[in-house]
Amino acid sequence: MKDGFIRVAALTPKIKVADPLYNKEAIVEKLEEAEKKRAMVVAFPELCITGYTCGDLFLMDTLLSQAKAALLALAEETNGRNMLVFVGLPIAYKGRLYNVAAALANGQVLGLVPKLCIPNYNEFYEARYFTPGMEDAVEVELEEGTAVPMGSRLLFCPDCMPELKIGAEICEDLWTPRPPSISHALAGANVIVNLSASDEITGKDRYRKSLVEGQSARLVCGYVYASAGEGESTQDVVYAAHNMVAENGILLGEAKRFGNESVYGELDIHRIEAQRRRMSTFRGHTAPYQEIRFHLRQEPLTLTRWIDPMPFVPGDKKERQKRCEEILSIQSMGLKKRLEHTGCRNAVIGISGGLDSTLALLVTVRAFDLLGLERAGIKAVTMPGFGTTDRTYQNAVRLVQCLGASLQEVDIKDAVRVHFKDIGQEEHVHDVTYENGQARERTQILMDIANQTGGLVIGTGDLSELALGWATYNGDHMSMYGVNASVPKTLVRHLVQYYADGYGEGELGEILRDVLDTPVSPELLPPEDGKISQKTEDIVGPYELHDFFLYHMLRSGFGPAKIFRLAKHAFSKEEGGYPEDMILNWLGVFVKRFFSQQFKRSCLPDGPKVGTVAVSPRGDLRMPSDASAAAWYAQVEQLEREK
Repeated sequence: MKDGFIRVAALTPKIKVADPLYNKEAIVEKLEEAEKKRAMVVAFPELCITGYTCGDLFLMDTLLSQAKAALLALAEETNGRNMLVFVGLPIAYKGRLYNVAAALANGQVLGLVPKLCIPNYNEFYEARYFTPGMEDAVEVELEEGTAVPMGSRLLFCPDCMPELKIGAEICEDLWTPRPPSISHALAGANVIVNLSASDEITGKDRYRKSLVEGQSARLVCGYVYASAGEGESTQDVVYAAHNMVAENGILLGEAKRFGNESVYGELDIHRIEAQRRRMSTFRGHTAPYQEIRFHLRQEPLTLTRWIDPMPFVPGDKKERQKRCEEILSIQSMGLKKRLEHTGCRNAVIGISGGLDSTLALLVTVRAFDLLGLERAGIKAVTMPGFGTTDRTYQNAVRLVQCLGASLQEVDIKDAVRVHFKDIGQEEHVHDVTYENGQARERTQILMDIANQTGGLVIGTGDLSELALGWATYNGDHMSMYGVNASVPKTLVRHLVQYYADGYGEGELGEILRDVLDTPVSPELLPPEDGKISQKTEDIVGPYELHDFFLYHMLRSGFGPAKIFRLAKHAFSKEEGGYPEDMILNWLGVFVKRFFSQQFKRSCLPDGPKVGTVAVSPRGDLRMPSDASAAAWYAQVEQLEREK
């Protein structure tokens, strides 16, 4: 449960219809399995103590009394097991029969959650036996002198994680226009368990899966779906144990059907709560709920869930291509609107032969094509300086020519030397003034050419550079419209690769692929033996690490300690990743730079948002420029002491 993670399980025992005592033993076997795997919230299928397919046997006293006895025996089995268990059974109350999910822990029945929506159509005839459940809790006596609450408005809350609140619904409840889980979530439930007996017909699995994913997304919660399987009667239908675990729209685990396969997953409760805090619309009126508190022990948990090392880049090729096309469209449509609004028929862009300026030029070409403007109106300016290499220069020139833009070359070396002389800067002193003087000279040139031509200066800087402050203030930091402002560096590379694969025929594809192979560099220091001497990732760290830190800090609000744990798991050294010391070192660099460089982000030019993480001061990141990083860096220092 450290860092908000809790392991959950959806389990389907092989039962015998109408044999509660046998089924109790089958459930205990699954409990033992779940205990070994350290699952702390466990869900079994609907009516699993008796079987869902008992038919008119549900009306027999013998079955009901055995089911209650099996329930009490199962409750005793939870004594000493560090878990909350949900099992399904029929319960009689005041002359009516209810289909309930019983919550068990610490040797006790904590509460009973009845099914609210009773299906009575197609193959379902539940209304023949069951009454729709009550919302407000009533007291039900399971054995003499012991009563437990029964009602849908129950939440189960372990003492070891106060923020964890668990609600339950049963099968058809999810398929209705107003599932009870909506009220549960608005009342604070961040994990929903669903005890189900959903039979199989062709295509139903896809719809069922979409319901579970969609509900977990809509409610910003973890969703544990346990369904009936082998052992149920096949007189008219077949059950396939389609067990699933989802979190906020993402399926963490799904059973192979027709095998009673167990599904485990780690839910990130802190992430769920962080997402809810961000959503000003996640609110609503709901009736009071009864919170049932119980004891669970804090236990260490080794993560088995997959942590994506590239959260901005889809792993699936087809999905990645779709994402790239979508982002290019957002960027180009944003620029198209700006050009239309200003009446500009020209655009000015600095071309270095690097990834960012290449992407910005490709986007500008798209925008001009959408407007029906001649590409010659794109004034692509290459500005060789002290660090420019032949490789990047030639790629810049050839790229502009291939795309049909207008090429202009302005060598900045003499102008920068005059400036150095004016301010008393020695050219052999390769300090920050030496570097930034070149960057600001380039920006001045672009702005002046834009004035000459009545054009817009197109910004090339990306999201990762802005997060780290790796931009010269009032140099490459400034433009009239920044098309790459919310595109992280790891995604820039894939966008250029996508363009090369999909649109880069002949020489254009060759140039784009060489740009992709070129080390990322501002090229502000003289080359060594004709090659780039200043490699950005050697100075500020690997962009794939920084993009990972950025995503989890801004998207989920995580602190350095949790980000470090996730990064160790995502970038496991055994799988070709990074050593822990390296991850921690660059995490410290990220925290320091992110806070110290906010003043550059506070005055960013306009630019289109393309993803869920952005740093625009007018949108996603309203952060004071002088905010202290002490609380965040204290976590980094603590991690360093614990090494």
